[in-house]
Amino acid sequence: MTSSPSPGSVPPAAGPAGPAGPAGPARPVDGTARVDPPDRAAPVDSLIRHATDNGVSWITLNRPEAMNALTWEQRERLIRLLSEASSDPDVRAVVLTATGRGFCAGADLRGAPSSHERVAGDVARMIRDGAQRLITAVLDCEKPVVAAVNGTAAGLGAHLALACDLVLAAESARFIEVFVRRGLVPDGGGAYLLPRLIGPQRAKELMFFGDAVPAAEAARLGLVNRVVGDGELEKTAREWAERLAAGPTRALALTKQLVNASLDTDRSAAFAAEATAQELNMTTADAQEGVASFVERRTPAYRGR
Repeated sequence: MTSSPSPGSVPPAAGPAGPAGPAGPARPVDGTARVDPPDRAAPVDSLIRHATDNGVSWITLNRPEAMNALTWEQRERLIRLLSEASSDPDVRAVVLTATGRGFCAGADLRGAPSSHERVAGDVARMIRDGAQRLITAVLDCEKPVVAAVNGTAAGLGAHLALACDLVLAAESARFIEVFVRRGLVPDGGGAYLLPRLIGPQRAKELMFFGDAVPAAEAARLGLVNRVVGDGELEKTAREWAERLAAGPTRALALTKQLVNASLDTDRSAAFAAEATAQELNMTTADAQEGVASFVERRTPAYRGR
């Protein structure tokens, strides 16, 4: 993992009184929303905020003064929340976003547990147990994950966004493969994710030079699905997530698995996986509802079961 980018690689961070980005459910919490109880919240819970609203798990990075660079504790909370979203039947989609002018400036190793003197193998182990576990948690989450990128996404922060199933970016957002600026190799799955999104040559260009990619250019390259105005980001993310939350949850999970595996397998294995996924999905209530609604010429009512 990398430390957060140097002052020259990202704009000055917004302080506590600086501009705030999307923060998840803004409407009052009632019977349809579930928010982590503040009286039981540990400090890390305020830095990674969480609420569930209308079937959507909102996970908000909330350390704007550090451009939302991730400490060890924050990373572990993110992994835990994504795992809980997978297993919670009341969660049917996830939005990952942040406050302030930065989405995530990468990993902040200042928050890592103290360790003994480094020996051979320690760095590889740290990467496997840290950055790679985080990206894997996003890729393997059984619910669709929408990234709402409100500002700069650098290093591991860029990979955190790009690992999501759908990526919305505010006009002011930008993506930076900052590793080369530190003389480092990309981690957090970057050399796996980028070539699959934009091809090997474009991926090398971004990783070799470490230039900032504005949101509009990121959309042109295929790194993001859509760019929206800064003031429209939360609204659009909510619309997309609630639409996903109203869909056939298990069918979406199986579709995600098929697509994620498709570039790592041959046609025979991909076709076999597709047939197996369809077989499994046809045992769900949502699949039966989908077929019945088609026959009865009505809109399906999926329950995520």
